[in-house]
Formats: sequence, C-alpha cells, structure tokens
Amino acid sequence: MTETMLLIAGRTSEQGTSLNKGKLKAEYQQVTSTAEMNEQDMARLGLKEGDRVRLRNDAGETTVTCTPRKAADLPSGMIFMAYGPCSSELMEADTAGSGMPLSKNLAVTVEKVPAGHRNSEGVNP
Repeated sequence: MTETMLLIAGRTSEQGTSLNKGKLKAEYQQVTSTAEMNEQDMARLGLKEGDRVRLRNDAGETTVTCTPRKAADLPSGMIFMAYGPCSSELMEADTAGSGMPLSKNLAVTVEKVPAGHRNSEGVNP
C-alpha cells in the first residue's frame, strides 16, 4: 500500500550535535535517516517502529527507518525528517535564488519496504 504525504525537513538538536561529531558517525546517520510519522498513519499503513519505508517524489527517492509520533506532535499526513543525505535526495535542485533547496511541504509517496528486501546492489536499503 502506498500513500502520498507531505514531508517537512528541518534542523533538530540531535542532528546538529551529531553533525559536530561527524557525518560518517553512526549517530548522525541514524538521526538523518529516520522519518517521524503520525502514529495513526503508521498503523493505517501497517508500519511499526523501525520498519523501513521508501519515500519517493519527482526529485528522487530514499529508504529510511520510520518512528511514530503522537497526533498532537505531528498531524496526520505529514512526515518530519532531519536535514541530511536522505532528505536531500527528495529536494529539487532549484533554490529560488536563496541558496537552499525547498525543503518544506514536499509531496512524497510512502511505501513499506518488505523485510529482507535487497536493492539492485544486493543491499538491504
């Protein structure tokens, strides 16, 4: 089952502190490859915390881990991700003259990645 949702990418304190430790460190990679989703959306899509999801739009696609957030913290139909390599895969190159790609209200298709799925390189994305 796939569904279109709105992705909001932004800075978090965890992203900032882990960035200072290094982009190649596990902490930074974990923080920037996690999609926060409304817990009711996750239930409807048959997702559990730690499941892998593929996010896709016209700019690109990425595979990330999902984690639930209460409806009071994240409205239904929205996804939040910390800025990083995964969220950048979904941003258009055009910066509208600002030097920063548009990173808010990006329509993305959400699809559960089956457990044990391997990509074309033989890696579980």
